[in-house]
Amino acid sequence: MKKRSTWQDRDPRFREESGRYENPIPSREFILQALAEARQPLAFDGLCERLGVRDRAVRQAIGKRLGAMVREGQLLVNRADEYCLLDRLPLVVGTVSGHKDGFGFLSPEDGVGDDIFLPYRQMRQVMHGDRIAVRVTGTDARGRKEGALVEVLERRTREVAGKFTFESGVGFIDPDNRRISHRIVIPAKARAGAKSGDLVVAEIVEPPTAHADPVGRVTRILPEGGAADTAIELAVAAHGLSQEFPPAALREARRFGKTVPATAAVDRADLRDLPLVTIDGEDARDFDDAVYAEAARGGFRLVVAIADVSHYVVPGSALDAEARERATSVYFPGRVIPMLPEELSNHLCSLMPRVERLCMLCEMMVSREGRITRSRFGVGLMRSAARLTYSKVAAALVDKDAAVRQELAPVLPVLETLHEVYRSLRRHREARGALDFEAPEVKVLVDESGQVTDIRAYPRNDAHRMIEECMIAANVEAARFLKQHKMPALFRIHGTPEEERIADLKRFLSQRGVLLETGHELEPARLQKVLKSVVDRPDAAVLENAIIRSLPQALYQPLNIGHFGLALSEYVHFTSPIRRYPDLLVHRAIRHAMEGGTADDFVHPAREMEVLGRECSLRERKADEAARSVVAFLKCEFMKDRIGEEFDAVATGVTDFGIFVQLREWQVDGLVHVTSLPKDYFRFFEEDRMLVGERTGLRFGIGDALRVRLTRVDSADRKIDFELVEKTETAFHPRRARGKRGKS
Repeated sequence: MKKRSTWQDRDPRFREESGRYENPIPSREFILQALAEARQPLAFDGLCERLGVRDRAVRQAIGKRLGAMVREGQLLVNRADEYCLLDRLPLVVGTVSGHKDGFGFLSPEDGVGDDIFLPYRQMRQVMHGDRIAVRVTGTDARGRKEGALVEVLERRTREVAGKFTFESGVGFIDPDNRRISHRIVIPAKARAGAKSGDLVVAEIVEPPTAHADPVGRVTRILPEGGAADTAIELAVAAHGLSQEFPPAALREARRFGKTVPATAAVDRADLRDLPLVTIDGEDARDFDDAVYAEAARGGFRLVVAIADVSHYVVPGSALDAEARERATSVYFPGRVIPMLPEELSNHLCSLMPRVERLCMLCEMMVSREGRITRSRFGVGLMRSAARLTYSKVAAALVDKDAAVRQELAPVLPVLETLHEVYRSLRRHREARGALDFEAPEVKVLVDESGQVTDIRAYPRNDAHRMIEECMIAANVEAARFLKQHKMPALFRIHGTPEEERIADLKRFLSQRGVLLETGHELEPARLQKVLKSVVDRPDAAVLENAIIRSLPQALYQPLNIGHFGLALSEYVHFTSPIRRYPDLLVHRAIRHAMEGGTADDFVHPAREMEVLGRECSLRERKADEAARSVVAFLKCEFMKDRIGEEFDAVATGVTDFGIFVQLREWQVDGLVHVTSLPKDYFRFFEEDRMLVGERTGLRFGIGDALRVRLTRVDSADRKIDFELVEKTETAFHPRRARGKRGKS
């Protein structure tokens, strides 16, 4: 009698699973195959029966795998608690991205097609970040696909933070995260002592419905002490950031110890005698990268050494699961929420001076013209020769400060060669027409008590640019290596700007006397030409910001379309694996290829890269929004004691209700409401972005220099109001707006 085959015999990937796991279970491919052959949705018991699995432990493990497949968009669970193949349903599954005005968009999980517009009536039942399934019902007036909610698959917004208000026995919270447009209702018994005006954190106990707002319960009242602590706690809760690491991840991190073992040099290049140096900001705590350069025949030898995080954070580990969930470190004034526990991020992985560290290296031969003629990747053991800062390196190389040069004498030859390499790479950058934005970095400084002490702008110098060019070179070579070996990877892509945005930008610039030549297709070199032409104008920052706003957002995805801003045909992130998960994935792929592996046996197959790209891009945006909200809050706190004072400002935007301005000294943003302008009826000309007084003929446009007086500050709402004192300088205004009437 023929022996009946087991699931192990029938699973096409059982051998591979056995090599990866001590106790293998049915593979994802086998599960998908079983559902396809069933030709109908299956409940858990029915699916296990079809797979031929009866063992209790294996069934429990299958349950976890099915949960992961649902989370990653491979399967859907319907209302009957049955598992369905997504490609058999006329639905689109994805993540909701809310808008402050109440509508939203669905980003499809399969990455196919554009985002789907969700009108207000559909957004009533869901919140920003929720995972849902929709049916495409048609297109809206603007030609966008429009969706109707079918199923909420996962409620991902579990708590909110914001300002609490209590009126007539009912409380509610206006969420600090502007992507959540719902008011959260707080019953009287659930306010936990919160008073009107308090900043609070609340747990969502009832999700929104088509007819009712979500209901919550106050869990914390944020302290009124240190402004930075309050702002960060508010942002963490509002954007759903994780601060504490799971115990399992911490145990794994501590298991590695505090030093690199002596056996680490085996099968690694010994770079301990090479004077690699790290160059970062004064407040940096994690050092991802170190650089070294020397003259070579026809050019230079450039070595970029990057922390070997992939040695410690391996697939399937608790550390990896948490790193993937966070995807990025989040940087706030005076505080960091790291992607990895501090045992790794600030110590064992960090390329600290004069201690042994594991690294991955990219060695490049650079011609005098700035072209990479040859490169190779490897793993090494290094010892950083010095921890340097941008300011000191610039003082030594550019300012020729004798005292600083004496202090850096042991590594000065390396720095001077690196500066030569930079000048070569810079020439090549300019030749290909890459965009180069020179806006200074603005930092909010806080003291130990969390109070804001100052806001300072830190202009970019040659040390910043030098490290940037070295990192770009290594990132490009990493992308080329992965393409050459046909490895799945997350490219850092930056698409060509949309035609409509370019037309708006062209019109905006022409109204200010700046010509943007677009030709048949816009090239970054044409935008860079504009940036160079306006660098000495008083409204240069406004014009540069207009160009930035016209560009699409950079993303991570496995399909390479190049990087428009850098004018590169391929680009990945390789140089910051301590703080970015995509870099860690690139390291794994390079290491796998170096060891003779292929795409077929790589732990992250191409289909998973689609999901990872969306996850990492989404979490990057979330981190950026959280960081911006904290900076905006602290800028408000900084201005609170300055009500009544006057400041020099520049108009950065004009609307029918007033003028948005930015203070020149601190880059603090606020609004001059139209009612505070000289007594007149002001007409708004939308195409020209200008307010024109009917009686006085006064005109206010973007770029105008103004003197303003601070009148009101609201930190919770991030609002600062000014009134006009005088207009001190007029930017270039379109002539045709003079005397022209338009709609108010």
